[in-house]
Amino acid sequence: MNGSLHVALSMLTLVRGGMGGSETYASALTEQLVHHDSVDAKAYLPASARGFSAGIAEHVIESVTVGPTTRDRLVGLAQITARTRSIRRSMADADVVHFPFTVPVSKPSRTQASVQTLLDVQHLELPHLFSRSELLYRRWFYEGFAARADAVVTISHFAKERMVDSLGLDPDRIHVAHLGVDTEKFVANLGQRENFVLYPARGWPHKNHARLIVAMELARQQLPDLRLVLTGGGLDSLGDLPDWIDRRGLVEQDELLRLYRSAAALVFPSLYEGFGLPPLEAMASGCPVAASNAGSLPEVVGDAAVQFDPYDPEAIAAGIVEAVKRGTSLTAAGLVQVSNFTWEKCGDVHVQAYQAAHQRKNS
Repeated sequence: MNGSLHVALSMLTLVRGGMGGSETYASALTEQLVHHDSVDAKAYLPASARGFSAGIAEHVIESVTVGPTTRDRLVGLAQITARTRSIRRSMADADVVHFPFTVPVSKPSRTQASVQTLLDVQHLELPHLFSRSELLYRRWFYEGFAARADAVVTISHFAKERMVDSLGLDPDRIHVAHLGVDTEKFVANLGQRENFVLYPARGWPHKNHARLIVAMELARQQLPDLRLVLTGGGLDSLGDLPDWIDRRGLVEQDELLRLYRSAAALVFPSLYEGFGLPPLEAMASGCPVAASNAGSLPEVVGDAAVQFDPYDPEAIAAGIVEAVKRGTSLTAAGLVQVSNFTWEKCGDVHVQAYQAAHQRKNS
């Protein structure tokens, strides 16, 4: 496209099927950028992620593969580092290099503007939930590059404020691109719902499963037949569970859509979120939501969900019971709230970030 800004999306650390909401975000971004005439974007991917782009052209680095384990990740980084020169040559015509998965590999040349997506700074807020090696990894790849990038994209005003406060970043360099929901995929069920609450989240400590289970025991004193369905990876770490908990693990997209449409409520007790996409996906599906009042979640759910203190199991239990009992009104409020969050708006902010980064680099 003549006169367009050439943008390389360096997604060489992508592990398909293993990166949760950040993967949803990156895929949606590739789909949106194809509609912007002012940008000519191309995705750079490892061979193991071939076919990921939902819209823009792909350039596959055949000799790089990335897997889900820490060892796989380190091997992938070593492969990328060994091929830095050839990867840079393949991106040589780009005006802007964007790192949607935060890690800046391979780094842009001196003449190219850089954009980093930084979803949150959770490792600074809750360092006790991270290993020493993970803290060092984030300090090097996340914080170090954020200080030098020509623009930073994040996904909530909460996350932006924390980056300004904890990293000292210039607020003018940070662009807030709220995530969106595909309402053609997430279709509302306005009819009967089943007697279970849903929590789709990996078994990470900050997802707060332990307190949720205690809270469900309390909630079942008022709603004795209520069950809990858990989806997501890493749930084996939760150990033995009561028979009223259905531990599904990783599920196919169609099954997750069915669960959203049939659950009595979504409960989301996370201790920290840079955004928190599942509550919006639930709202788009007509599912009432009870969510934590921590992190960015109040910004995302607004008045369309029951909010609770995620550190208090009694408060979580009360939120669950209220969401189930207020189902009809919360469904209506949720459908209004979710209309404020679109992938089109998210894509527009990225284009603005690319243009600002390019102007900063060349000023």
